Amino acid sequence: MNPLYDSIRAIFWREDGLYLLDQRKLPQQKIEIHLLSASAVADAIRDMVVRGAPAIGITAAYGVVTSAIEHQSLPFSSRKQQIIQDILLLSESRPTAVNLFWALDKMKACLESSGADQHNLLSLLLNQARQIHEDDLKANYRMAEYGAALLQSDAAAVLTHCNAGALATGGYGTALGVIRRAYSDGKIQQVFADETRPWMQGARLTAWEFVEEQIPVTLLCEGAAASLMAQGSVSWVIVGSDRIAANGDVANKIGTYALAILARHHGVKFMVAAPTSTIDMQTASGKDIPIEQRELAEVFNCGHQRVATEGAMAWNPAFDVTPAELVDAIVTEKGVIEKPDFDKMTAHMAL
Repeated sequence: MNPLYDSIRAIFWREDGLYLLDQRKLPQQKIEIHLLSASAVADAIRDMVVRGAPAIGITAAYGVVTSAIEHQSLPFSSRKQQIIQDILLLSESRPTAVNLFWALDKMKACLESSGADQHNLLSLLLNQARQIHEDDLKANYRMAEYGAALLQSDAAAVLTHCNAGALATGGYGTALGVIRRAYSDGKIQQVFADETRPWMQGARLTAWEFVEEQIPVTLLCEGAAASLMAQGSVSWVIVGSDRIAANGDVANKIGTYALAILARHHGVKFMVAAPTSTIDMQTASGKDIPIEQRELAEVFNCGHQRVATEGAMAWNPAFDVTPAELVDAIVTEKGVIEKPDFDKMTAHMAL
């Protein structure tokens, strides 16, 4: 795979600050938003301008850099204190994606290691954020190799949910990176993508990525997945993750758990592709993963147009948890964990 792959990116650091591709506008409009403060970055994460666990972590890291720039006129000790406050602000933007906290911990450690070096503080923080971004991209390439190697040459078609592609990462993608590599290797000929209500990430983002790269993609409603599997049309379900617990339980976009159950019933393999920064060994099981509850209007509306009857209630968890026993393989940049459990996860993280 060409290490210079650069067809789709969602996060850019330029001389005048952070730019994000506004994923709320895709695929109709390709608009970049210029962010100049940590509070603006936190809002962008919360409001889904950027989404996907690795991308959220990278964006938050750059958010710390914007804080350092925003408060550079303050006395050095006050400046560092304000950056710490902004790190806390960024950490509160979304609760489930552990990459957010992982990246912010790295940025905080960098800040603390700077000591009294006020002249190099900004360059230290920017270099750390860029390293987080670069490391994620490299991890995606390695994941793609490991994941694609699991697929048989006659896999034919795979199903994915939400968007775990270049838009959700530093570039290339986790689950979609595996699919890209498998398609390049001639192992699959077709991708099926769930629409992914209520934000329609599959319809708007995953389909857009594949169309951009001329990879055949077919959209389906989540409710059609069972019938598709029953026809024998799919050999693997490949998804990403926002947090993986120490026992191998996986939190991902709502609807993933249902796909895992369907896959097991129909003899379809289930793969989770995510960097080790998504694995939270401090969280014992999926029961301990905080699940974000989002605005009810997201369920009531479709494209800002209300479709639900007035007076109805709604329930809108952003994620669900797939038990480890339904996962055939977790793929990270370190390799493959087959039939994950606590012992296998522990050994993998020690590699």
